[in-house]
Amino acid sequence: MKIVLASNNKHKIKEFKDILKGIEILSLNDIGFNDDIIEDGETFLENALIKAKTVSKYLKSRGLNYTVLADDSGLCVNSLDGNPGIYSARYAGNHDDKANRDLLIKNLSDKEDKSAYFICLIVKYNIDGTYDYYEGKTMGKIISEERGKTDFGYDCIFLSNDLNKTFGEATEEEKNSVSHRKRALNKLLYSKETL
Repeated sequence: MKIVLASNNKHKIKEFKDILKGIEILSLNDIGFNDDIIEDGETFLENALIKAKTVSKYLKSRGLNYTVLADDSGLCVNSLDGNPGIYSARYAGNHDDKANRDLLIKNLSDKEDKSAYFICLIVKYNIDGTYDYYEGKTMGKIISEERGKTDFGYDCIFLSNDLNKTFGEATEEEKNSVSHRKRALNKLLYSKETL
């Protein structure tokens, strides 16, 4: 079975493949989709749905009938009213992970509450235009020193409640076992709906 994941993010594609074993996942590159998708929704669900609909429309225009999975995810910090939220990837004004982390640490410097969670909203967009969605969260707190690998998002400053280490210090297997994406995908896999 093949499904299309509305992404070219290598980290995300690998995580989906690791969790959805036995399902062939095609990326946007695999289907020849090169357009920019404007994610101008106000919620994670709206942004995931924009991606899913856009890719599904593209597939139909080429006579291809695949289910599309799209997700939107981000980091929400409780004392910052849920920010960076849907702006997690461009919190500091661009897609610079280090600048995003630095700004977040600065904005939290006078806050006592450093609790935060990663959230993932996955839309499964069906061939007939109907859709289902699944939400996953993983809880933790933001620390001010980077620990572990610093090559992906906020992982090295997110201290996981489940693992008692940062996602940057965790192995891929450890992170995948408790991640927001894993929890959303588990809901999809164990729902009454099927891929």
